[in-house]
Amino acid sequence: MSIETRGPQATVPVTGLPHLRQILGTIGPNWYASIMGTGIVATAAATLPVQFPGLRPAATVVWALAAVLLVGLTGVWVLQWIRRPGTPGRYAADPVMAQFYGAPPMALLTVGAGTLLLGRDVLGTGPAVAIDWTLWTVGTVAGLVCSVVIPYLMFTRYKLSAESVFAGWLMPIVPPMVSAATGALLVPYAPAGQARLSLLMACYAMFGLSLIASFVVITLLWWRLTQQKTGPANMVPTLWIVLGPLGQSITAANLLGGVAHLALPAPYDTGMAVFGLVFGLPVWGFALLWAAVAGAITVHTARARLPFSLTWWSFTFPVGTMVTGTSGLAAHSQDHVFVWAAGLFYVGLVAAWVIVAIRTARGSILGRLFVPAALPAT
Repeated sequence: MSIETRGPQATVPVTGLPHLRQILGTIGPNWYASIMGTGIVATAAATLPVQFPGLRPAATVVWALAAVLLVGLTGVWVLQWIRRPGTPGRYAADPVMAQFYGAPPMALLTVGAGTLLLGRDVLGTGPAVAIDWTLWTVGTVAGLVCSVVIPYLMFTRYKLSAESVFAGWLMPIVPPMVSAATGALLVPYAPAGQARLSLLMACYAMFGLSLIASFVVITLLWWRLTQQKTGPANMVPTLWIVLGPLGQSITAANLLGGVAHLALPAPYDTGMAVFGLVFGLPVWGFALLWAAVAGAITVHTARARLPFSLTWWSFTFPVGTMVTGTSGLAAHSQDHVFVWAAGLFYVGLVAAWVIVAIRTARGSILGRLFVPAALPAT
């Protein structure tokens, strides 16, 4: 299988409002990346080290939009399962599209975190915590299942080659890292004692699960780029996915370290807090390197042609994790450089989100994004 002829839906010259059957035939798990990218704009704003008037209300509106998108897209997906029961299985049989089954769990986790950070201003703390617990639990279970099933299929069923490697392979193994980061927000609300301790330990275990698997994939991707180069233009945006596990791991390490004292005795609580900074700084440095390389490749590709597709959402969520990760480093180090860096990353995130959201809305209205992808028969 070559990624040159397969992948998330790319746009083609189609016009006219899409019909429901056309939508049901083309909505795949990759569409949940739009919810991830929208939700991270809200949650990243809530974590910025410097707040200014109007930021939180605006972020709350974006969180509400992400929540509405989650409900709406999930409703369409359920209808797809009912009316076109074979479609999800066909997506799972595709070595590229199957990777994006990691997006729905991360969308749930992102909206859940936004509910706790921002939605409580509207809903109240009690309902917000309850909703977050529900979304976190469902997202975590789905993410863990995905992190096992998709690699299993890759190892036993899919026909893959060296040129098949792409950054999307990170998608099914990153959800546990998102669970670790968002789970840290729930630690203070867990019952004191064994329940709270178990939640903290589970988050650290998921942190390690995702981190080590991500390093394996990133190494493979680096090798593939040196041998096969960047591949088709519509897949270039996926290079930014690498920032996802990097930024999210920094976020998780610092958030978990910040709440470790609620469950762990000394000196382990202090050690976990220190780990957030000691781990985060080197990884942040590598993330900057990757961002520079990915940026240069993106600009180089855009000079020729970078057609719009849903892969452009890769410019949003991964950059958002760099905002939250950098904000965590700023909080623990008190270094003003990280304060400024978090702000700059956030400006880039918002700019990317506005552009991609507008292009997605326009492509959806015109029907250009609802074109059946070439999927194998099952």
